[in-house]
Amino acid sequence: MTKLRANSILPARREPLTLDTADGQHLVAELALPEHHPPRATLICVHPLPTHGGMMDSHIYRKAAWRLPALADIAVLRFNTRGTSSVQGTSTGAFDNAEGERYDLAAAIEYAEFNDLPNVWLVGWSFGSDLVLKYGRDPLVAGAILLSPPLRYSTEDDLAAWAADGRPLVALVPEFDDYVRPEEARRRFAAVPRAEVVGVERGKHLWVGHAELVLDAIVRRLNPSASPLPSEWDGPMEFGDTSAYADRTVAAFGDKEVPGPPQSQSR
Repeated sequence: MTKLRANSILPARREPLTLDTADGQHLVAELALPEHHPPRATLICVHPLPTHGGMMDSHIYRKAAWRLPALADIAVLRFNTRGTSSVQGTSTGAFDNAEGERYDLAAAIEYAEFNDLPNVWLVGWSFGSDLVLKYGRDPLVAGAILLSPPLRYSTEDDLAAWAADGRPLVALVPEFDDYVRPEEARRRFAAVPRAEVVGVERGKHLWVGHAELVLDAIVRRLNPSASPLPSEWDGPMEFGDTSAYADRTVAAFGDKEVPGPPQSQSR
């Protein structure tokens, strides 16, 4: 048995993709599948704010694609929203303040549907959580997990729609989040009776040092039999070069003001 490291890459079938949106954009994407058998569940990853370093390779999503197909029989679909770049490539178009991005999420869900991917869950991180709240109530989607939801672009109407919808909605909220902390999150998500708000002690918005906790929380919802995730692996393993991501993981937001919707719509 070998202890898993932050850059451990476990066996999987990894397929680079291009997702075509209804409004003509072409999104860089990747699907990671269990190596030898069909997945038991599917995770569609919607990344943080691209104007502040968010991308399909943000560290939690990168680790999800590197580990969950092998450890939890979960397929992981990641994509760069319009205008977003990572080492995987650059999607066409430009950042559109959570408007045009509705077509990006729809293209990912459509891909999962057309390829018969099972038990599809969305996970949205920061800006991605707003996209999930606004546009994620597709019939294919079994539930959604929100990481560090800032509730900047999403509205009370979006929360009301999830309340009426009734599907599972889980919010993982860091104790020291920069935008919405657990107490406020519980107050605001009270509008969604089935929403589960989980406060994470010592956590911060970017989840540095807490990736394993987040991945295990995801697996508990998608494939409980695979939780808790092991910290060791008995089998082939490669190691990724994470140096290209260092400044986009730890200092993605820095001291910059994070853009939001027009003032009349913001909280």
